Amino acid sequence: MTDMRAIEISQPGGPDVLKPTRRPRPEPEAGQVVIKVAYAGVNRPDALQRAGNYAPPPDASDLPGLEASGEVTAVGQGVSWPAVGDQVCALLPGGGYAEYVTTPAAHCLPVPNGMGLKEAACLPETYFTVWTNVFMRGGLKAGERILIHGGSSGIGTTAIQLAKAFGARVFATAGSPEKCAKCEALGAERAINYREEDFVKVLKAEGGANVILDMVGGDYIARDVSCMAQDGRLVFIAFLGGPKAELNFAQVMVKRLTITGSTLRPQSDAAKADIARQLREHVWPLLDSGRIAPVMDSTFQLDDAASAHARMETSQHIGKIVLEVG
Repeated sequence: MTDMRAIEISQPGGPDVLKPTRRPRPEPEAGQVVIKVAYAGVNRPDALQRAGNYAPPPDASDLPGLEASGEVTAVGQGVSWPAVGDQVCALLPGGGYAEYVTTPAAHCLPVPNGMGLKEAACLPETYFTVWTNVFMRGGLKAGERILIHGGSSGIGTTAIQLAKAFGARVFATAGSPEKCAKCEALGAERAINYREEDFVKVLKAEGGANVILDMVGGDYIARDVSCMAQDGRLVFIAFLGGPKAELNFAQVMVKRLTITGSTLRPQSDAAKADIARQLREHVWPLLDSGRIAPVMDSTFQLDDAASAHARMETSQHIGKIVLEVG
């Protein structure tokens, strides 16, 4: 069996535990494709897995990497699309930090018109996450006000553009004037520098948030609830500030709030395939036309994955970080 270059997690720890290795090249099972990886996206769950805090599903590769772009080199039984030779981007169960990776064919999406493979590698993890949480769970509608925490992150820059494209009024938090300016350039009506301003006061003055996308948690949780509008929806996707908070639930009752959230990786293959279908129908036309596009921060070589993780964990980046593989 032919082997390939990959990056493995040698032991739980910091970025320096990411080490080059050789692994057998994967073969497709029924319903799967093999992708020769051109670029792999770098995401917070990769860092959590590296630190030993986010174990991969039992049937997934132990290699990090939840999204990639490249060329299909093999297809399993029952696959009608994509075909060998097609260029795709794909959500992965793991294994993206490698020259080849397998994933269900139904989790692949075409590379948008006019977009390179580097940019396409940035799409799956963030777009699956934002579509699921902002639109499917959060039910964002045109004219509503959404507050997006971490507006300059890969998730944040995606959520701002999509919410704006679907007619919402967008507010975002970020930690520097440069990041706030980027959020507003992408479509945020108001970007709030959380180091200098109180987002609660800003949102209350606008009538409250109908939807909040929160990746911070911690002491933001009670503040989120206090600035939500009647029938608001608070959606959690991460807890960078911690998962616990003291909360007066009387506010939840009085405002008739919905508190929800989700993680993407543990969802079933069928659920992810449904998200992919919705993205192709509702979002890919926006990417094809150039109305929205991924925001790129930096590119690192596969063997320099440790530096990519170090960059992400400084939180100085704006947009997406990718690894160049092939």
